[in-house]
Amino acid sequence: MYLTKEKKAEIFAKHGKSATDTGSPEGQIALFTYRINHLTEHLKNNRKDFNTERSLVKLVGKRRNLLDYLMKNDIERYRAIIKELGLRK
Repeated sequence: MYLTKEKKAEIFAKHGKSATDTGSPEGQIALFTYRINHLTEHLKNNRKDFNTERSLVKLVGKRRNLLDYLMKNDIERYRAIIKELGLRK
């Protein structure tokens, strides 16, 4: 499995408030980004995997909604997570 409990805890520890803080927008955005990168690599090798493609589009939409929420409520946290993850609009 590509996403183990240890990897998930590491992502939340790095981007969230703690390793068990799974509800913060920054932690969720970081997790979605990790999953999006993994699915993108999978689709490079398996171009006709339309179920994975649909999942990827849904994940990108969820991440976009969280980024919009963060931008609306706290622009500094938004700018920090964008810079840290290397995302752009």
